[in-house]
Amino acid sequence: MLRGYLRTARYAQSWKAGGDVTVHELTIDREGREVPASLVLPANARGRVPAWIAIGGVSRMGRFHPQLVRFAEALGASGAAVLVPEIPEWTDLHVSPAVIGPTLRASIDALRERPEVVPDRFGAIGFSFGAPGLAIAASEPEIAEQISGIVLFGGYYCLDRTVRCLLTGRHEWEGVEHSLNPDPYGRWVLASNHLTSVPGCEDAKDVAASLRTLAAAASERRVSAWEPEHDDLIRDLRAGLPSERQELFDCFATPTVSPRPDVDLCSELASRLADACRRIDPLLDLASSLEGVTLPTQVIHGRGDRLVPFTEAYRLMAGFSDGVRRGATVTGLFNHSKEHSPPALMSRLTEQAKLFMALRDMINTV
Repeated sequence: MLRGYLRTARYAQSWKAGGDVTVHELTIDREGREVPASLVLPANARGRVPAWIAIGGVSRMGRFHPQLVRFAEALGASGAAVLVPEIPEWTDLHVSPAVIGPTLRASIDALRERPEVVPDRFGAIGFSFGAPGLAIAASEPEIAEQISGIVLFGGYYCLDRTVRCLLTGRHEWEGVEHSLNPDPYGRWVLASNHLTSVPGCEDAKDVAASLRTLAAAASERRVSAWEPEHDDLIRDLRAGLPSERQELFDCFATPTVSPRPDVDLCSELASRLADACRRIDPLLDLASSLEGVTLPTQVIHGRGDRLVPFTEAYRLMAGFSDGVRRGATVTGLFNHSKEHSPPALMSRLTEQAKLFMALRDMINTV
């Protein structure tokens, strides 16, 4: 118990000030394909250390996303090894959850070959789009027997509700309605993959391509998709589209100074897009895929998350069986991949204590 507190304190200190770690770049064999990975190790470890596999989200930055790097190094400084595999499909902005299973198997094989790592069951962490896919992949028996528990940051449960929030900002939990100004990055990525599978949008390849351009620009510039820096590009891409498809483009991308399209129009489009996603790739619909999960599972989510609403954390945890649940923590200290600090001192202290306990539970997984 005390050891868990000490390791968590080292994590917290390293998150703020940087950790004393070493980073090794290597490749792992994913079903015959060599893919890169980063292995973070505590610099002054004595003997073998427990290990984690961390799966990031869909981003051009991949395993070099600043917040993912910072997290892996802080966790490494706590006294653990952290393997962060690249998922090339996701750096190309292709939404493909099926690759998580092979990536996990390759990561497990790679860790078992490392002399620095305890050759025991590993922990697994999924962020953003990587969170729900990790839950599904970890339900495979050959993977589950080698994983001690999973931790899901910023993941969704209900595809329909999440896509609706991406387009309208509306979400709900236990009859209480909430609203937010959604991060457009999620809808840009999702539509760039599956918009042309929506009935009536089959000819909208140019819209899908424009949205992919926007998503790539936001990721490569490392500028949040809701920032006004993207306004000129949005206007230029819209102007290059046929007039009959500009209204469709507007549902996904509008300059920050322009009003959003009619919420009912966006809600109806969200429903059709979610149906198309489910038809093309059933693994995107997590709600029907959790019954096979048997590993202890912890969910951590930012209350101010503008990409996946915090209500999905509660819905996600409720979707697991009683024997699997290890708790859902919704904190005001971060959004999706950005830090946040409540203005009131007591609120900050309360949130810090709550997050510290959640991180302690996470660190004690391995």
